[in-house]
This record gives sequence, C-alpha cells and structure tokens, in this order.
Amino acid sequence: MKRRNRWVRRLFWGGVLGVFALLGVVFSGLAVGGFEQRTLPVSQPLPFSHALHAGALGLSCRYCHGAAEKAAYAGFPSTETCMTCHTFVKPDSPNLALVRQSWETGESLHWNRVINLPDFVYFHHGAHVAKGVGCAECHGRVDQMAVVRQPWAFTMRFCLECHRQPEARLRPKEQVFNMAYTPDPELGKTLRALYRVRSAEALTGCNTCHR
Repeated sequence: MKRRNRWVRRLFWGGVLGVFALLGVVFSGLAVGGFEQRTLPVSQPLPFSHALHAGALGLSCRYCHGAAEKAAYAGFPSTETCMTCHTFVKPDSPNLALVRQSWETGESLHWNRVINLPDFVYFHHGAHVAKGVGCAECHGRVDQMAVVRQPWAFTMRFCLECHRQPEARLRPKEQVFNMAYTPDPELGKTLRALYRVRSAEALTGCNTCHR
C-alpha cells in the first residue's frame, strides 16, 4: 500500500512538472513564432524617414496613419497618400521607385510591421487618443527616428503602470500628436476627470486588455 501511494505521488508530481514543462515550450514557441519584443529598427521596402517627414517637415502622424483617432489600428499609408506629395516633390527619386511602381500597377506597398503585439492582447488606438494619451507614450520620439523601432518592450507591466496612474501620461487632446510635449501629472489629474478616464481598478481588470 505504501509503495502504491508512493508511485501515485510520483505520477502526480511528474504530471504537474510535465504540464509546466509543456507550457514553457509552448510559450517559447510563441515568442519565436512572432510575439517577440523587437526593439531594433525594422527595415522597410523603401527608405522612408520619420525623422524627415514627422520631424524636419512636421507632418502630423494622422497624415499617414489616418485611422489612429477612431479605429483600433492606426493603419499603413496607402500609395495614394505618398503620391499626394511625391507627384510633385522629388517625383523621379530612385528611393521612390517602388511607390511609382505601386501607383502604376495598383499593387499595394507591403510595409513591415514594427509594433508586434500578441493576438491575446487587445489594444485600441482610438480609445487612447480620445483620452489624451500621446503617440510618443508608446511609440517614443518617432520624429527623431530615421528607421522606426519599438522603443521599449510592451510587457504587461508596461501597460499596467500606465493604467494604474494614467494622469502621469495624459495631455490635452490638441497635444496628442505633438512628440515633443511633456505631460504634467498635475494637469493630468484635471484631464483625467475631464476626459472621464476610468478608475485604476477598471483599467487593470483582465478583460480590459484580454477579450
């Protein structure tokens, strides 16, 4: 009887360890399969410089990412967006060869995604913009990046720190797309009430980010 109980205990704990080992393999595979945090610059099919367009020229994020204010995804710029300017500005530049080809053939440009959140994370751009969260809070100083990169790892801790004290990240809505703006926590308290930002308890609930 004692020997049988000993074997049962061994089987039980062996099964528990096996489950944890399997979970480790699965999550490692997910990381390798595309959920890794990529903080190095991501190359694009053509040399588009945010430092030039958003920085030196002062183009608003909304010009290329028009869905950011309303939709869950900010979206990629269409060929039509590029050609609105480049029909007249440096139309023969070799750097724009793929843009011209896309314009002539009707085939879309294929931009490489920089921010790569896992499928089990829900994020809505429009909801954050509506509450006064600036682009730079997540994307960093894109206006200073020749090649865009993810500035820091988007871990659960990163999101929770903001959701626990959102007033430290809020700004007037007219400053949301201003990369150089520095949020004022005291003003943020007023803005939190004005924009009706939910309580920290509600913002840190599991179903806020996992739906």
